[in-house]
Amino acid sequence: MKIIFLSFSLFLITGISFGQKGKEPKSIITRGNSIKKYHNKEDLERMKKGQLLVLYNERIETLIRTLPYIAFATKPGVTMVTLGIPNTDDNVKALDNQFEATDSFIETNMEFQGRLLPYSDKSDLMAAILFYEEIMKSLHEYSEYH
Repeated sequence: MKIIFLSFSLFLITGISFGQKGKEPKSIITRGNSIKKYHNKEDLERMKKGQLLVLYNERIETLIRTLPYIAFATKPGVTMVTLGIPNTDDNVKALDNQFEATDSFIETNMEFQGRLLPYSDKSDLMAAILFYEEIMKSLHEYSEYH
């Protein structure tokens, strides 16, 4: 009898904890979505074009995953709940749909970039990377204004 009661109790606790995990609010900006290092022109001049292509694509992806949400947040960890948005099924579905559309756009964009970006001039790549990094720095300043 004790074994049945213990098994049933364990089953209930496990079921409740798994059930609650599905209801945890999602972060609007994903945690892995940040630039770890900013560069200057001299840093970029020492890099090979292949390295610049990687940096360029990382910055594009970071901006695509951040810019649409700056009215809500500029850093990872902010959820709908922390913003006062109800964590309803409809709102979660809307956020999931947005994430899926963003993933699809990034995938298509990266295919395009992979095919055509290698034809760009190294100096143009460097200028674009520096520009994108300035935008990201500005987002950090923007978050301090409110």
